[in-house]
Amino acid sequence: MKLQIFDSTLRDGAQGANISFSVDDKIKVIETLDNLGVDFIEAGNPFSNPADMQFFQRIHGMKLKHSKIVAFGSTRRKGTSAEEDSNLKSLLAAGTEYVAIFGKSHIRHATDVLKATPEENLAMIFESVQFLAQNGKKVVFDAEHFFDGYKTDPEYAFAALQSAAKAGAYALCLCDTNGGIFPDEAYEITKKVCDAFPDTVVAIHCHNDGGLAVADSIEAVKAGARQIQGTLLGFGERCGNANLTSILCNLQLKRGYECIPEEKLKDLYESAMTIAETANTAIPQNQPYVGMNAFAHKAGMHADGVLKYSSSFEHIDPERIGNKRKFLLSEISGKSAIYDKLKNYFPSLDKNGKEMSSIVSSLKDRALQGYQYEAAEASFILLVEKILGSYCSSFDLISYKIINEQPAIEGKVASAIVKIRVNGVTKIAASDGEGPVHAMDLALRSALSEFYPEIAGVSLTDYKVRVLDSDKATAAKVRVLITSANASDSWTTVGVSEDIIEASWIALTDSIDYALLRRN
Repeated sequence: MKLQIFDSTLRDGAQGANISFSVDDKIKVIETLDNLGVDFIEAGNPFSNPADMQFFQRIHGMKLKHSKIVAFGSTRRKGTSAEEDSNLKSLLAAGTEYVAIFGKSHIRHATDVLKATPEENLAMIFESVQFLAQNGKKVVFDAEHFFDGYKTDPEYAFAALQSAAKAGAYALCLCDTNGGIFPDEAYEITKKVCDAFPDTVVAIHCHNDGGLAVADSIEAVKAGARQIQGTLLGFGERCGNANLTSILCNLQLKRGYECIPEEKLKDLYESAMTIAETANTAIPQNQPYVGMNAFAHKAGMHADGVLKYSSSFEHIDPERIGNKRKFLLSEISGKSAIYDKLKNYFPSLDKNGKEMSSIVSSLKDRALQGYQYEAAEASFILLVEKILGSYCSSFDLISYKIINEQPAIEGKVASAIVKIRVNGVTKIAASDGEGPVHAMDLALRSALSEFYPEIAGVSLTDYKVRVLDSDKATAAKVRVLITSANASDSWTTVGVSEDIIEASWIALTDSIDYALLRRN
């Protein structure tokens, strides 16, 4: 059975904390969702501000392959006719085939928030939907606070839906605006609505304040809802909206519904990443289906099981949605997982040989020292090179010195002097930096550039420090992670020491060493 997917990332999602889209961002989101095969894209409220109206004018006539753009607004204001209401006229001016308007379905919201009589609120719903429908619009009526309203006064909540339906609404959307209902309530109440309006599309719109928006939405579909509203990554006010990636994967992969075209499922992970990057936010690594660690295995027993029989610890094949399986390197990783990670780097490595046992043992020993290689695969590859006897250092450190300077001179607060040896030739270089690590990085590059000009294409992109034993205060051991990149790739290295400068130096030299190793 085909379901309609209604994405509100650009409207409800944009109301989430720290989420903001430029006009170009919005167009990128629309293109991404359209390519994914989403049915409806709610693009904003043209009445709320001039920028949104200009945006609708800019995208008017935009060629989309699948999606329909939806303009959002509200029912007419109390005491104003539909024909004279500025909000409704803005919806007409937006030029979209579909519009969504919200209205009160909770009697207390009608009387206490709008300060309208129950009858006047129903008239506002009817006249607004009728006005838009008579002007050629297909209207999705969002029954705001419907579930709470139903539990307070079911007859009035139904009367709000009946007003919209009689006026010609294309769809009736049941909104759990406060995000507090349970799945059994979502099923029972939605079922009654679907039975009462068999010829009208019933939609579900859930917020996640109780952590149940996905489950509520799925139960509403089970009860007969045929349109699912949400945001692709769960963006939204407070705790967010229903996460459409989880909903459509669960329904399409496990319940046989068609949410997006089957051939587009493989684009889901990449689409989610694109929208996250456009919103300048990160997808939680443990987010179902599209998180980076959604199919990551750390325990040795789990990794061994997946390698032998994938469904032993994976509920779907990650490649179906464009994600990938990962094996995390740690002290609890089993030999099978470590070998699977290394076999592409070291094809001659024997899974059951002494060298493999030495690698596993070394990984566990290093974990005791505070090293973790889950996010620092480059350092682990260098470690294995040393264990296998195939490591050849690109340079040897003779000494380094760090000098901190206060006050800062032209923004520089540290100086570094580095002495290295390459193929028997000694080189000394110095540099000022915005901090000690920055100064070390610049000095090391300066020293190496004579021997390895390609080092100019490598840059440090991220630097993280974690205190491992905070009870020791300033004597605590720290773990430093450094991420570096060139034009085609990025990699992360790790260093551990009670001296943050030394830990940084270990990670930094590993990063440069790995870059030079890769050139061969």
